[in-house]
Amino acid sequence: MKVMKFGGTSVGTPQRMKEVTQLVTKSGEPVIVVLSAMAGTTNSLVEISDYLYKKNPDGANEVINKLEQKYQRHVEELYTTDEAKQTTREFLQGEFNFLRSFTKELFTSFEEKSIVAQGEMMSTNMVINYMKEQGINAVLLNALDFMRTDKNSEPDPVYIKEKLTALLQQNEGAQVYITQGFICRNAYGEIDNLQRGGSDYTASLIGAAINAEEIQIWTDIDGMHNNDPRVVDKTQPVHQLHFEEAAELAYFGAKILHPTCVQPAKYAGIPVRLLNTMCPDAEGTTISNKTEYGKIKAVAAKDNIIAIKIKSSRMLLATGFLRKVFEIFESYQTPIDMVCTSEVGVSMSIDNSAHLGEIVDELKKYGTVTVDTGMCVVCVVGDLDWSNIGFETRVMDAMKDIPVRMISYGGSNYNISFLIKEEDKRRALQSLSDNLFANAE
Repeated sequence: MKVMKFGGTSVGTPQRMKEVTQLVTKSGEPVIVVLSAMAGTTNSLVEISDYLYKKNPDGANEVINKLEQKYQRHVEELYTTDEAKQTTREFLQGEFNFLRSFTKELFTSFEEKSIVAQGEMMSTNMVINYMKEQGINAVLLNALDFMRTDKNSEPDPVYIKEKLTALLQQNEGAQVYITQGFICRNAYGEIDNLQRGGSDYTASLIGAAINAEEIQIWTDIDGMHNNDPRVVDKTQPVHQLHFEEAAELAYFGAKILHPTCVQPAKYAGIPVRLLNTMCPDAEGTTISNKTEYGKIKAVAAKDNIIAIKIKSSRMLLATGFLRKVFEIFESYQTPIDMVCTSEVGVSMSIDNSAHLGEIVDELKKYGTVTVDTGMCVVCVVGDLDWSNIGFETRVMDAMKDIPVRMISYGGSNYNISFLIKEEDKRRALQSLSDNLFANAE
């Protein structure tokens, strides 16, 4: 069985919902379909929550009314029978009355998570009602009945597998099983969400739980490209990536996929395909545990990076120096992207400036601190094992005219990274494309 996930754009209009229905029923084989909220809905639900936090129920009700009118228009466009229209109208009426109920009560983060979860509830119910109207044997599985996190807010794979397997057995024989992405319950039974990766994470967890044949992530892009198409001319889709290559690209700027969300699929050895709803016949990108040897695959860039250098003559042979430095970043929950060390100093890059002042103050206890802002990490991904003689030279040659603040190589067999000024990003990405992919098919 395959798992197919569709994002908000893919179910953003009644026409798109009809196209998704055609895609998931095309093969005639049973599938599990994971749906996000309709495009724009989650933003509206967050806005409603914001008004309620600010104790402005009139503002919240205005957004609720506007959103309700939008959905009622969709009902008229999506369905042809009076029965399907009435069923969906009644469901949506209940949903929007539920949202209005929060304007009369104390509002906290728990209520906000309940509100935000309704986007996925509405999209899945609308699609399931359309499928039933079309005579498709489709079943709606409520994600809140099987998707759960543990006390560390991490997914509970044993629970997910047990509950989902039981639900599938109870509804055996259906052609399509639809469920919500992103939402779940926490260890205490409260409505929560998966945060990192959202609906992609849901699809990956479901795929691992049922040992799926394949996990398909449908978006509005032809898979991952070999460079940023917003910056570089003539980029091309990458047809195959190793899971670690995809994670590197996602972490360093390729927004099509969250780096965490494919981990369950990686550990289960299930391939993930990135496909385009707008162009379903495009090959897209397949991510698996297979490595294509001797190839540089793609380039990604991450903006708003801060470089921090600590210089200290006391560092020489000083046991525990790096531990003390890293503990400072850990205490402020600030991840480090790149690290370079020498006998007299260490340089690091971060992408979160929330506690920059406090971090710098703490670091000054151990040496002279220099901070560079407005930086960018450029990441080159492929088979960059150190035994591949000359591969790093090809990359360095492409960067020969770009001032480089830091270089990171050797931490992974799939990545070499450069820290440069943001103003040099466009030149760097174009030069890398020209030198590394000019002869690509």
